[in-house]
Amino acid sequence: MGEPIFWLGVSLCLVAVCLALVLMTAIPAFQELSRAARSAEKLFDTLQRELPPTLDAIRSTSHQVSDLKADLSQSVDQIQHVIAQVDHSLTEAREQVHQTQVTVRSLWTGMSVGIHTFFRVPRQRHPGRRSNRRRLR
Repeated sequence: MGEPIFWLGVSLCLVAVCLALVLMTAIPAFQELSRAARSAEKLFDTLQRELPPTLDAIRSTSHQVSDLKADLSQSVDQIQHVIAQVDHSLTEAREQVHQTQVTVRSLWTGMSVGIHTFFRVPRQRHPGRRSNRRRLR
């Protein structure tokens, strides 16, 4: 095994050569990492500049949508109320029409009976219909 100092020198030279090779291969990688870091920094600056207004616009849009939802809900409630009122009015109108029909029939019957009684006009019988009433003479 000869000279230990010789082997120490050879190993130091080998270590130096290996370190030089590692550094030569690492330098382009470090340059790429530097470029990537600059790109990331630009991206972060852009995000820092653009993201808050975008988030504010999204928040504003969200508030507007919820306001529109509330307005729409209120409008639907009002429409339902109007529909209920219209339905109630139609029901009352039907009842009034029915009551008017009853009143007109009663009035017509009363006038017919009154005229027949006043003029003593015998009532006309419809063919095929029999009267169960007795005629007063």
